[in-house]
Amino acid sequence: MKFTRRSVLKGAGAGLGTAFAASLFPQVSKADDEIVIASLFDQSGGLDIYGTPMTMTCELAVEELNAAGGLNGKKIRLIKYDPQSNMQLYAQYAQEAALKEKVDLVHGAITSASREVIRPILSRYKTLLWYSVIYEGGVCDINNFVSGVGAVQWVKPIAEFGFKHRGPKAYYIGADYNAPQIIGKWLEKFSGDLGGTVLQRDHFPLDVTEFGPAIAKIQEAKPDWLATCLVGAAHMGFYRQWAAAGMLNKIPIVSCTFGVGNEHIQLTPEEANGIVSAQPYFQELELPANKAFVERYHARFGSDAPYLNAVGIGGYLGTMLWAEGVKKAGTHERGPVMDALRSGDIAWDGPAGHMVVDPVTNHTIQDMHVAECQNQSWKIFDSYSQLYPSDVVDRCDLTKTPDMNAHLEPIL
Repeated sequence: MKFTRRSVLKGAGAGLGTAFAASLFPQVSKADDEIVIASLFDQSGGLDIYGTPMTMTCELAVEELNAAGGLNGKKIRLIKYDPQSNMQLYAQYAQEAALKEKVDLVHGAITSASREVIRPILSRYKTLLWYSVIYEGGVCDINNFVSGVGAVQWVKPIAEFGFKHRGPKAYYIGADYNAPQIIGKWLEKFSGDLGGTVLQRDHFPLDVTEFGPAIAKIQEAKPDWLATCLVGAAHMGFYRQWAAAGMLNKIPIVSCTFGVGNEHIQLTPEEANGIVSAQPYFQELELPANKAFVERYHARFGSDAPYLNAVGIGGYLGTMLWAEGVKKAGTHERGPVMDALRSGDIAWDGPAGHMVVDPVTNHTIQDMHVAECQNQSWKIFDSYSQLYPSDVVDRCDLTKTPDMNAHLEPIL
């Protein structure tokens, strides 16, 4: 179940010419007194554990902005799409949002595979894209702003903790699509810098649920620690099977993704205690702005609303950062908003702390935290302040090459 841009776009009919695509989605007129944005997050299918809370927090951001008078005197209308964890629907809805609804912003995609489906479509139709998921880094695109952390901000703290505190030999497992594959390459790159080694990198399709052979292979390799970048509901089975095999306290896990699907709540303490992860946000953050936000979130969606993790809160953070650009621009038109966001003057303090939009990369400078899972909650024990998104800054400088449009990978 490996995704490629070519196969997905072919299946989605995204190779249609612009004129024909426009005929499929006749343009409609927006009201002069409104701003229209679209959320494009999976609310069903195998990735709904990520997309449902993202949609909720995006909706909350819009409601709060409207309650405060909107942006530049105009209310925001949110169109909520559910691509159902289906790449063809991602392509279809991206075209519909751009051509039929003529939205001012698409806030969306979860996996990097889905982002790479919609990114060229929205670039072609000059519709601003905001991506707010932690990912492998490397997107260099003037039309795409990113408030999710990239590899240096995210994977490097994990590598530093693992190789310094768990041992020099790591084993890596991840989902089988572009993001976890590239993250594995980053882990190898950092391992050399830290005097460690990655013994093996294995990848599994998103629908795999049986990990017995994989666990036996890891046991045979005898690593000091296991790095995981598993994704989706099916992959949660690995952690259950790992604990059942008696491995949780023998080979410790340091994970890129554990917790962003609220695995720490769905698993028992016996299955998850001791797993370490690094994220830009945990609901447990002791920040006044975060405590107030969590209260508003549960007041809006109920006491049983999903735990807020670094992915789930992305719908709120990205929308609010975009709103800062609209305020500074004095308009919601794409060009002036992009200029405002890239001015170097966009900074915002919210539930995750201080965030700054970087004009060189279109990414975000922000804090990172390292935490250990204990009894279905997170105990934060280390933090990194204002990490710069320097994954590929040596090859991506949008202030000098604004026409660059690429997804860059690490050079090992």
